[in-house]
Amino acid sequence: MLIIFIPSIVFATDNTIENLNVTDLTIDGQIKEYLTISDITKFTHNNPVLMYDTDYDSEIEKNILCSDTAEPCLLTSSTRQSFTLHKKTYTTTEMSAIKTFVDDIARKINTDPSNAKLHFNTETNVVEELTPHTDGITLNTEKTIAGIAKLLENDITTFPKTLELSYAKAPATVTSTNAKKLGITELIGQGVSNFAGSTKSRIHNITTAAQRFEGLVIAPNEEFSFVSILGPVDGEHGYKEELVIRDNETKPEYGGGICQVSTTVFRGAIYTGMKITQRRNHSYPVHYYTPTGFDATVYIPAPDFRFINNTPGHILLNTQIDGNKLIFNYYGTSDDRTVEMNGPYVTERQDNGAMKTYFTQLVKDVEGNTIIDDIFKSNYKSPDDYPHPGDVAKLTEKPDNWSKSQWKQYKKENGL
Repeated sequence: MLIIFIPSIVFATDNTIENLNVTDLTIDGQIKEYLTISDITKFTHNNPVLMYDTDYDSEIEKNILCSDTAEPCLLTSSTRQSFTLHKKTYTTTEMSAIKTFVDDIARKINTDPSNAKLHFNTETNVVEELTPHTDGITLNTEKTIAGIAKLLENDITTFPKTLELSYAKAPATVTSTNAKKLGITELIGQGVSNFAGSTKSRIHNITTAAQRFEGLVIAPNEEFSFVSILGPVDGEHGYKEELVIRDNETKPEYGGGICQVSTTVFRGAIYTGMKITQRRNHSYPVHYYTPTGFDATVYIPAPDFRFINNTPGHILLNTQIDGNKLIFNYYGTSDDRTVEMNGPYVTERQDNGAMKTYFTQLVKDVEGNTIIDDIFKSNYKSPDDYPHPGDVAKLTEKPDNWSKSQWKQYKKENGL
C-alpha cells in the first residue's frame, strides 16, 4: 500500500461528473481505455487525521485530541498544544484497486497474433495472400500500474491528457513477406467427402466452418487442433440449427454438419501422412461419411481432431467445393514419402445397424523406413439408440394383444 500526502479531492456524486474522462490511455497514440474521475476515486481513499502542527495556531478550532477524559494523553498534552492540533487529510492509494482496473484493461487489449491466410495459385505455383497478418499485443501490467500510481501523486488538475501504456508485441509467424520462405511449393495430399442429400442449413454450416480453415498455415512439428481453429459455434458466428448427435439423441443444434469438415480434414491428413494424435468416430454410421470407418467427429469443446505436421515444411490448407464434394488440399514440401491406406474394413455388422470397422495407415520415408504404422478402429452403435425428433421408440417385446405373425413382421420391418 502506497501512502502519499496530497490535497484532498472532493468529487460531486453526479454520474456525468463521475464518468468525466481525465486521461486517455493509449497504445501508439490510439485510445484503448479512459481514466475517469470515478476510477480515480476508487484508487484513492481520504483519511482525516489529527496532528500537532507548530505552524498552526487556532483557539477557534481547538480540536480535542482525547475524547475520553480517562485517556492518559490528557496528562501529557498541554493547553498550548491543543491550539496547534490540526486536522489534515492523508490520501491512501489503493494499489489493489489499480491492479484490478489494469487487469481488466489487459483482458480487453491482449490479443494473440493472427497469421496471414494464404492461397496456393495452381496456375502460377505461387503462394498468394488472402488476408494480411496482425501482430498480437500483451499489456505490461506492472509498468501500467506503476504509471497510474505515479499520476495519483499529483493534483488531478495536472493530470496529462494521455498516458501511453507499456506493452509488448507478439509478432505473427506467417506474413506476406515470409510466405515464400515457408516451403509451400506443391500439392502433397488431399481429403475429399461427399455431402449429397444435405439440407440447405447443413450445407450452409459446412461452408461456414470450412472457411475457418481456408488459408490456414501449419508449421513443422505444430499440432493442429480442429476445435481451436473452429472457434465458437452459435448463431452469432453464422451457424444455423441442424441435426447433431448428442446426449443419446439426434437433435437440431447450431452447427450441425461441421463434422463433414472435420472428416474431410482427417482424410487429407491421413493421405498426406500426418501423425494423427486425436480422433473419434461418430456414435453411429452416418451416410454422409462413406466409406464407413473413415470419419472424425468433433464437438465444442470435445471431442477434438488433432494431428502433427511431421513434414519438413509448412503446410497450407486450401478448401474448395465442387458440386457435392468438399475438398481440402494440403500444400507443402514433398519429402518423397509414401502413404498407404488400407480399408476401412467391416469386422462386425449387426441387423440394427451397429458395426465395427478398421483401417491402417502406413507411412514410409524415401529410404523405405517406417515413419507411421497406425490402425484406426471404429465402433458404431445402432442408429436406433439415437432417435430423431418425433421418432417413436421401437418395441423390444411383443405386446400381449399381438399375434406371433404380427410381432415377426414388426421385427422384420424395424430391423430387430
